[in-house]
Amino acid sequence: MGIDFAQAKRAFEEYLDEYDREDDKIRLKIVHTYCVADCARKIARGMNLSPEDTELAEVIGLLHDIGRFEQVRQFDSFMPDTMDHAAYGAQLLFGEKKMIRRFLAEEGYDEIICKSIEKHSDFRLEGIQDERTLLHARLIRDADKLDNCRVKLEASMETLLGVDEIQAGKGEISPKVWKACAEHKPVLSSDRKSFPDHWVSYVAQIFDVNFAVTFSIIKEKNYIQRIVDRLPYESHETAEKMKRLAEIAEEYIDNFIEKNKFQEQL
Repeated sequence: MGIDFAQAKRAFEEYLDEYDREDDKIRLKIVHTYCVADCARKIARGMNLSPEDTELAEVIGLLHDIGRFEQVRQFDSFMPDTMDHAAYGAQLLFGEKKMIRRFLAEEGYDEIICKSIEKHSDFRLEGIQDERTLLHARLIRDADKLDNCRVKLEASMETLLGVDEIQAGKGEISPKVWKACAEHKPVLSSDRKSFPDHWVSYVAQIFDVNFAVTFSIIKEKNYIQRIVDRLPYESHETAEKMKRLAEIAEEYIDNFIEKNKFQEQL
């Protein structure tokens, strides 16, 4: 039977009818979902994946954050301490009720979809041995991070951090957070102590990007500099560190693209 993205999209729209589409956080996640599906398709095509794997990547993008909607309804929050939305989403789709069948009739992709959704927000991607599953798990993580760059520029600061932009720019960058960036590592959620720490972590997510084609899109849209420039940093030291972070990130991206751009033309 194969993959029918149009059917999956219709089923997703029916699922969304259970939630308040006027809620800012719900609306943000609806837009994000469709954008991630689009990003997944662009990355897959940029890597010359097969039409089947390209459509599979798009379906995973459509379903990757299905757990977020219940998280917002129950907790009005995206914070990881309120719910493991990835694990919840995988259970929702592949648990006893097998909700996945509402979106996709074919059972042959279940393991790939389940693992990709379950692990898409893990701090590190570990424990996947199957090459095709690992490919899609990496791809959805890239697509998610790619659209999260857009979200950090377009969403209101109140929706993202619960404060306005002036307040979000106040404070210092914590030593652990800065150390992670200097070592080209993502930032642990538990290490974030200030609003600038959160903003740094949104840039540092690029240190977990997997594919050169993803980085090429990030560069094309100038996401790193635009995210850094969004906040008015009250502290001179914070402003200087954010300027340096942009330089570190851009250098990392350029080096990654140069080393990996030919390996992805599958």
